[in-house]
Amino acid sequence: MSGRASNDVLGRGLRVLGHAIRTEPRLFVISAIGSSFFGLLIIANSYVVGYVIGHVVVPAFAAGRVGNGQLALIVAVLLGISGLRVASIFARRLGAGFMQFRLQARYRRAVTRRYLSLPPAWHQRHATGTLLSNASSDVEAAFAPIAPMPFAVGTIVMIVAAVISLFVTDWVLAMVGVALFPALFALNLAYSRRMSPRQIHAQRMRAKVSAVAHESFDGALVVKTMGREADESRRFGVFVTELRDALISVGRLRGIFDPLMDSLPSIGTLAVLLLGTWRLQQGAVSVAELVSVAFLFTVLAFPVRAIGWVVGELPRSVAGWERVQAVLSAEGDLSYGESALPDAGPAELRFEQVDYRYAAGPTVLHDVTFTVPAGKTVALVGATGSGKSTIAALATRLVDPEAGSVAIDGVKLPDLAGAALAEATALVPQIPFVFDDTVRGNVALDRPRAGDDEVWAALRLAQADRFVGELPDQLDTAVGERGTSLSGGQRQRITLARALAGRPRLLVLDDATSAVDPRVEAAILDALRHAGTSILVVAYRRATIALADEVVFLQQGRVVATGTHTELMATQPGYLDLVTAYEKDER
Repeated sequence: MSGRASNDVLGRGLRVLGHAIRTEPRLFVISAIGSSFFGLLIIANSYVVGYVIGHVVVPAFAAGRVGNGQLALIVAVLLGISGLRVASIFARRLGAGFMQFRLQARYRRAVTRRYLSLPPAWHQRHATGTLLSNASSDVEAAFAPIAPMPFAVGTIVMIVAAVISLFVTDWVLAMVGVALFPALFALNLAYSRRMSPRQIHAQRMRAKVSAVAHESFDGALVVKTMGREADESRRFGVFVTELRDALISVGRLRGIFDPLMDSLPSIGTLAVLLLGTWRLQQGAVSVAELVSVAFLFTVLAFPVRAIGWVVGELPRSVAGWERVQAVLSAEGDLSYGESALPDAGPAELRFEQVDYRYAAGPTVLHDVTFTVPAGKTVALVGATGSGKSTIAALATRLVDPEAGSVAIDGVKLPDLAGAALAEATALVPQIPFVFDDTVRGNVALDRPRAGDDEVWAALRLAQADRFVGELPDQLDTAVGERGTSLSGGQRQRITLARALAGRPRLLVLDDATSAVDPRVEAAILDALRHAGTSILVVAYRRATIALADEVVFLQQGRVVATGTHTELMATQPGYLDLVTAYEKDER
């Protein structure tokens, strides 16, 4: 991989720049024209300086005086050129800045949209910190060369014009430029090839450090309570040290490259002065021409470095771009149909001979068949690892079955339009997630039909209205990141209210009230049974299970029996043992 990156990083980097130009052509044209004009003005300025030295300063020394009119004209010309250079710099920087920031914003949005469209199985294979790095530092790296790119384009125009003007002036002096400019390009190419693997490794380590840091911060409570601060610091330090070494390697190579880039124009200036003196003695060039060429080589150093800046950023750009494209081209999308569902009334959910496996692992569901009748409550009961959460994910189409079908009101889930499925179903997961927002923001989620009356109604169903009413600002109370100002049971009830505010026709509860005391849980489920929705609930508590109209008993991914709680207690010893064990744990 590193060998291939070293060999063709320049070509891949230029393709990234080409894509950027095609995406924002107008801004590129504005900045490139401004930069090209700036380059031409540098050449013009060098010839003006040469003219001043050769036709004003030298004669003035010889005559002992200088004409005021001529001096005023020269000042006016120099000021005019300076004004035009300021305007061209403004156009270059404005166009390049807008182009870079618009591209970064565009691709950050694209990466985020792609994250939201990919299924949970894809997210489970990628660390959160890495995903954050893709959307932030990788996008930034991909378009890092955009800022100096128009300057580099203008520099190329300036170099071409400079070579032409040198040949017009004197072919011997022009040969210095002919030798110098290819040397500059060769140096940039060699630098790019050596820098590529270093930048790719550094970018990879940035993502790794971000992933480890996110994991440590997310698990801060575990780290603190288990007394693992020192071990976690050492683990983080290993990756930080590797990132430091990678960046030092990048800086060391750049430290060699930059002085070489600075020295070549200086060597060119020295060569011009030596050869120019000889050509001046031969009468081939005038003092004005020699000064113009020498001054031109002197001022070339800074613009030519723009090419080095672009080439220097290309390896990092390629690394960032390829990481971003890995997200944008990721496979695993769930395709949707165009079918719709009735607008009102509880829905019927049907599992028909469903099999499922995670990635290349063993099958976790085998021939699962059961029905949640419209308006009824069905409890899923089974030991840990029996497939309850997988069934909950399948019911809301977070994943698709490997075999069999899942249908709502007789319509298979893949045939439904995405919006229709989202309106008809709601999943309340095991681990509640609360946004860093107000109570209102968390429950309503800016849905048009979720006004304050609907929010309070959902809170009442979730048995959350009492504690929300006691908060300092009630619905306007900020709950903090992940709801840190709330208890575990309060977060679960806010999450449940969020699902209910959308008025789902099918509500799937994946152990969604585990942090709520049994009395409140019973009140919640009793209220939900009269809310006009079908309910599929993963249940553990005996009182909760007893409230269900039907129970589906799972063992090792198979439906062993269905029936009421009383029937299964009488006919299924395994069910009796499991529910009795749950009851003992509660005590």
